[in-house]
Amino acid sequence: MLPSLKSRALLIFSALICASCLAQTPARTHRPTSTPYTGDLSHFDKPGRAERLEINRVMDTLGIAPGKSVGDIGAGSGFFTVLAARRVGDKGTVYAEDINPDAIQYIDQRLKKEGLHNVKTVLGKPGNPLFPASINAVLLLKTYHEIAEPVILFRNLRHSLAKGAKVGVIDRNGDGTDHGLNRDVVIREMKDAGYKLLQQQDYKKDGMDYFLVFTSE
Repeated sequence: MLPSLKSRALLIFSALICASCLAQTPARTHRPTSTPYTGDLSHFDKPGRAERLEINRVMDTLGIAPGKSVGDIGAGSGFFTVLAARRVGDKGTVYAEDINPDAIQYIDQRLKKEGLHNVKTVLGKPGNPLFPASINAVLLLKTYHEIAEPVILFRNLRHSLAKGAKVGVIDRNGDGTDHGLNRDVVIREMKDAGYKLLQQQDYKKDGMDYFLVFTSE
């Protein structure tokens, strides 16, 4: 039996709606990324690194203080995790996230050696750091250029941020494959994920590194 005129009209209308939805859904874009470092993690704890990256100033800017909750995305060796843990004290908490199980094991061992009990390690996913709610500050230290789907990751991160939380990105200018990514790309992707840029600073010592601070809109 042929469909009635009304049925055919409904089928055509449904097809048009589906086509419209597909047209409005942005396609995922895969920009170039750098291969994550797989060597000796102690490489990230070379003497003087905290001073070169002005980590104390970074923590001041992000509002990292005693009692705060901090997320370290792509924690690696735990370099920043340990510094933040000492800053927030016993009443604060640092969540050290990495998608590499070896990094998580390395940090767990380091925490035992250094006697730090206010850090929780998190084996995250490429598109979700799996943090709990009410994080006050987050830092990505030389990690952003390795993230293939940053918009997805940072949209998921928004569910874990406390009101007024700040998200910091320290990286260097590059094309994505050279362990760096131009700041304009970072700013655009963060905007697509629902964040606004609060401030940006340069590291004058090397002329390449930058520090960007965002908040969820």
